[in-house]
Amino acid sequence: MAALTAAAVAVVGFLAYQASANVPDNLATKPEASASASAPADKHTAPAPKKDPLAVPAGSGTGKRVVYALADRRVWLVDAKNRATATFRVMPSPVSAVPGTFSVTSRSGSVKGSDGVPIEHVVRFATVNDVTIGFSAATDGSMEEPDPTVKTGGVRMSREDGDAVWRFATVGVKVVVVP
Repeated sequence: MAALTAAAVAVVGFLAYQASANVPDNLATKPEASASASAPADKHTAPAPKKDPLAVPAGSGTGKRVVYALADRRVWLVDAKNRATATFRVMPSPVSAVPGTFSVTSRSGSVKGSDGVPIEHVVRFATVNDVTIGFSAATDGSMEEPDPTVKTGGVRMSREDGDAVWRFATVGVKVVVVP
């Protein structure tokens, strides 16, 4: 009986060795680093705090404003107390505003966009190379990726979000564009 037990232990040990030798590097467990003499043994590195994707971008100013983050493709409506009252995703245009502070210069209830799409609640705030930049919503609710070969400046959003921008961003309201 002892011989059978010893043989079984040997077989299990051999199979365990084979299994550990064939584990891909990305699945192998790595031993914990030993504490160095200069670092206390109980010191643990806390994970970096995660950025709140809905938080108003730092450096976007103060007071009532529309904040448009180019890389995030997101707009925030910020009240006079620096609280975001709304935030939503947008579809940028082929021609983008440069980072900076602007003011709403004009608005139109409904027009045909420079891409030929009927749009509403147009809120214009900048011009880049003779292309007017502004927020708008397609009346059919679409937010399709624009044709990059057509120089348009409409930052599209849903109709509901377009209504919110229309109510919030009257002529003269600050628009802050951040990278």
